[in-house]
Amino acid sequence: MEALATYGLIGLFVAAFVAGTLIPFNSEIVLSAVLIAGADLMTALVVATIGNSLGGLVTYYMGHIGKPEWLEKYGKVKHEKLVQIQPQLNRYGPAAATLSFVPGLGNVIILGLGFFRIAPFWSFLFMTFGKLARYAVWGYMTDLVI
Repeated sequence: MEALATYGLIGLFVAAFVAGTLIPFNSEIVLSAVLIAGADLMTALVVATIGNSLGGLVTYYMGHIGKPEWLEKYGKVKHEKLVQIQPQLNRYGPAAATLSFVPGLGNVIILGLGFFRIAPFWSFLFMTFGKLARYAVWGYMTDLVI
């Protein structure tokens, strides 16, 4: 179990990174496994948040450099969906990235922020805050159970 607690943090980083991209993956399960194995909660939260935020940054820049055809083919997000959420993205700006943890909607928000080139630094900051909040709640609940 100690090996999982130590080396599991690397796996947690990779899982969180992948989950932050357009690849569907549940990194919360890995977070729970690492915590059950004895990893420190704060360390695990930092590792998961950094990994997931960097994965989200990849998604942002896929939107930033993407053509509508690419986003439909590789991102599975129709151009019409991006156009549909553009008024909300313009209204809330980078703060919308706080909702990046919401399954399905989160990737659309991050891709849209990148596609419409809305404040990369602030989008990343708000996205990181949202992801940290999600992992903190999940990690704390796991910690209560174990």
